[in-house]
Order: sequence, then structure tokens, then C-alpha cells
Amino acid sequence: MTWSIAQFAVAWSALASLQAHAAPTALPCGAGPEGMACIAGGPFVRGTDGEPVNARPKATVWVQTYWMDLREVTFGEYKACERKGKCPKAGPKYSDFNRPKQAMTGVNWFDARAYCQAAGKRLPTEAEWEKAARGPDGALHPWGDEPATCKRAVIMDKSGRSCGVKKLHSQPEKGRVLEVATRPAGAYGLFDMSGNSWEWVADWYSPSYGKCGAACAGQDPKGPCAGADRCPGHAEKIVRGGSWYWPAHMATGVWRRPHAPGNEPFHHFGFRCAKDVAGTD
Repeated sequence: MTWSIAQFAVAWSALASLQAHAAPTALPCGAGPEGMACIAGGPFVRGTDGEPVNARPKATVWVQTYWMDLREVTFGEYKACERKGKCPKAGPKYSDFNRPKQAMTGVNWFDARAYCQAAGKRLPTEAEWEKAARGPDGALHPWGDEPATCKRAVIMDKSGRSCGVKKLHSQPEKGRVLEVATRPAGAYGLFDMSGNSWEWVADWYSPSYGKCGAACAGQDPKGPCAGADRCPGHAEKIVRGGSWYWPAHMATGVWRRPHAPGNEPFHHFGFRCAKDVAGTD
């Protein structure tokens, strides 16, 4: 069959119309909660074809508009939630980690979820976290593709952990998580998406996006079992972003670290919250 130019034009128009009809519609931000940034819905580049292998392959996924905390939840904020009886007792085991504006550390996944729920929010999905960290163009870091340095992030470098900032009156020396927002804001105006504290996300862990399959692809992926409380075959959740304790290569928008949601063995992980745009004033 030979198509005329007119027939081809009609077919192309029909295909374009179908694609446009099928494309998701991003919700408007509106006026959102204080202390949160709006991440406009749309496609973004997630993952990598390089390292780490658990973040392969690079692909485009689509997430709906949402709100993301500008800063990591602080020690003071979490303890206030504890005092109200809305959050489980949790916290750091290192000394000099209890300053009110330091990022809260030493929480397990359930503690983080409880705090976000008490605040009328939720944990971000892994896809939402990565879009917020990398921006819509898939940069490796919140500031672009330039490497992480202590001017840009709280990491371990040649000066030591926490960029050389030491704990007070404590040995052995392991550095300390710093107060939130000590480094310039990155994509979407968010702070500390690279370094300072590892951050829990909602999803169950799969060894790679490829092995995860459809659950980690397409529109608003939520990972295995769509993040349900029980997920047969999956025993670990995910933390993202690197920390004061680890070097620059982990403080990227693609590095994925699996860990048991009960935080056993114990680590000094933190978190921030997200919120759907629907229902905001």
C-alpha cells in the first residue's frame, strides 16, 4: 500500500492526538505549605548507565506535581513530635548529634513515616526524591554535574568526615551531622539533597530498576508492591543522598543504598517529607 502525502498527514495527526490525549496532565502547584518547595510534574531522567549498577538503566519516568520539604527534618522538630505523643522515641547514638537544628538521625523507616504522617505529609517515593535531587534534566547533583565538594555538600573529604568538623568531647572521631542548610540550595531551592544525612524514601528496594520492571517505570512509579506495608521477596527499604560520614561518590542523585526498615544494624539515617498537591490551600 502506498500512502499519499495527505493520508500520511492524517495518520500523523491522529497519532499525535492520541499521544497528547494519553500524556499525563501536570497539576498546578497553587499555594503550598510553608517550608516546602513545589516540584512541577513532568518527565525527568532517572538512573544511570554507569555506577552504581543498582541504578541502571537510565530512563525517563514521569511524576505528578508534589511538594518537598526544603530541609531535612531536624532533631528539634522530631523531638517536638515525640513530646506530643505522635512519634516513636528515636534518635542518634553519637554524642553531639542533638543540637536542635541538626538533621535528625538514628530513625528507622517507620519512625520517619510516623513523623511525616503526623505532619500531614508522607515519605517521598524514590522517583520523587531523585527528581528533586537532580532536577528535570537529570544532572548528577542538585547543582549540576560538577563533583561534590565541601563547598557544595557535607561529606567526607581529605580534611575528614563532616568536611573536617569534629564532634565535641567524644572519641573515636567520626565527625557529626551538621545543622541543616549550611550549604547553598540546589535544584528547586532544596538544601542538603547531597550529603549531610542519608534520607529514607518510601519504596522497597530492588537490585536495579531493570530488575524491578514495570513497578519502577512509567508514571508515578512506587517501586515493588507499590510501597505496600508487606512486599514478599523484598526486605529492605532505601536511603538516598549520601552523608557527612561517606565520600563524594555516594553524595549523588543516583546512589541507592538499601537497608532494613527497622534500621538493624543501627545507622544514623535521616529523612524529609513530601506532600501531594491535591488538597493544599
